[in-house]
Amino acid sequence: MPSSESLPAAPAETTGSQPVSEQTPLLADRAAGPVEVQEPSTKRLLLVLGSIWLGVFLAALDSTIVATLTGPISSSFNSLSLLSWLATAYLISNAACQPLSGRLTDIFSRKAGLIFSNVVFAIGNLICGLARSEWTIILGRVIAGMGGGGLTAIATFVTSDLVPLRRRGVWQGIGNICFGLGSGLGGVFGGWIHDTLGWRWAFLIQVPFVAVSTILVAFTVQIPAKESHQKDKLKRVDFLGAITLVIALVLLLLGLNTGGNQVPWTHPLILTTLPLSAVVLGLFIYIEANYTSEPIIPVRLLLNRTVLAACLTNWFTTMTVFGLLFYVPIFFQVQGLSATAAGLRLVPQAIGCSIGSLGAGFLMRSSGRYKIYNYITMFLLVASSALVCTLTFKTPTALPLIYFLLSGTAYGGMLTITLVALISAVDHEHHAVITSASYAFRSTGSSIGITIASAVFQNVLKNGLWSRFGDRDHAREVISRLRDSLGEIRKAPADWIPGVLDAYSDSLRATFVTLLGVATLGALVSIAMREHKLHSNLFRTNE
Repeated sequence: MPSSESLPAAPAETTGSQPVSEQTPLLADRAAGPVEVQEPSTKRLLLVLGSIWLGVFLAALDSTIVATLTGPISSSFNSLSLLSWLATAYLISNAACQPLSGRLTDIFSRKAGLIFSNVVFAIGNLICGLARSEWTIILGRVIAGMGGGGLTAIATFVTSDLVPLRRRGVWQGIGNICFGLGSGLGGVFGGWIHDTLGWRWAFLIQVPFVAVSTILVAFTVQIPAKESHQKDKLKRVDFLGAITLVIALVLLLLGLNTGGNQVPWTHPLILTTLPLSAVVLGLFIYIEANYTSEPIIPVRLLLNRTVLAACLTNWFTTMTVFGLLFYVPIFFQVQGLSATAAGLRLVPQAIGCSIGSLGAGFLMRSSGRYKIYNYITMFLLVASSALVCTLTFKTPTALPLIYFLLSGTAYGGMLTITLVALISAVDHEHHAVITSASYAFRSTGSSIGITIASAVFQNVLKNGLWSRFGDRDHAREVISRLRDSLGEIRKAPADWIPGVLDAYSDSLRATFVTLLGVATLGALVSIAMREHKLHSNLFRTNE
């Protein structure tokens, strides 16, 4: 394979009236990254990406598997405080490590990154399955999150390495289906395994499949690292930037996930972690901009209009979708449905996500454009979010299912469109690090969205209950129970129930309206994305 320096330079791409190469000096630097000279055949792509998508499926499965296992696991260790940390530990380590995978796999190769992530993911699940103490299983979740984050992010990089921009969306859509299938089956799989074999086997049974994924990756993924400075790989790693980024994200997500959930927002932990995360993030930006030759996330990339707009679109949209995913099931449970029945009503959202992602990919392959599809998907997201705001406890069953199908379609389309916009806006050598940056926006967006929704819901519910029942006997005790458990709604005094349902209805509507505002922000910032040419070959040259 020829060196990257021998690859032909691509001419300036046109976005409106301005050449892409003139938008920022960065885009004029044509040191192409690790691409294969011959584009792989469809059969070869299926083999390579299929091997990687097995790991993606398992990582997605593991991210939701604790949904039905938190109760049994917490009971096994007699620790209710463990319940929230089972999901939070995975989320924090996953979000903190994803942004690092882009630059590190540029240096050490995609194969090395995938093998490392598979091994770490397997070790984490093995620790969870064999854990004899609550802190051991939390450690296992942290380690599994590190590996799972790498598996999902690196799969995206490999797809960009092997697939031209014109067809990139189609293959990303297929990958998103694998991820969505894993996420959708996680809770069901966890509950079934617990009922048949015990919760430990939900983690242990994944290990052999991860081993298979590792072996397949070792034999199928043949993408070299960048060929310059091969003897000085460790010197090229931006350790200072990596450390400060991880610390900033861990502090941010720790504060957001614990504030209002495990401890009050005025707790010293929150008042310390959130300001410190801002300080460390500022330090990270300063280091990346001034002291690193190969930064984890080149700050000047974010100065590109399309890059920043795409990242912010991911950020705001993910806030909206995760807020809805968290509080729409509460709406159904207040109606009287079981947790399982409420979860099943979210299936249309997952189906829509697959349809939107794959559909956007086919449309972009056919037309070579993406901006018009961005307008359509973001309009659909805002419209579906507005329709969710109209839900009442008397709404016919079919309507929310349609709304969630539309919302999922919009979200899946947005993920594919913004990814293609990102990697079309920068040179090939930067596609991994900028994709990593978008994962950081998406990961933090999910936590912030749930936090915003939780804050609105709890405050409106608290005020609503106290305004209606504050003068009743034992009000403090009953209101406290009503806020902590949905099961208490039907146990409340008979004359309370209509008012309690009204309070819940008001708080849920306030939550949905807030998320509608966030979705609107996402739609507005997405308008700033420019139209870049989607080339049909890996060299990004005119055909």
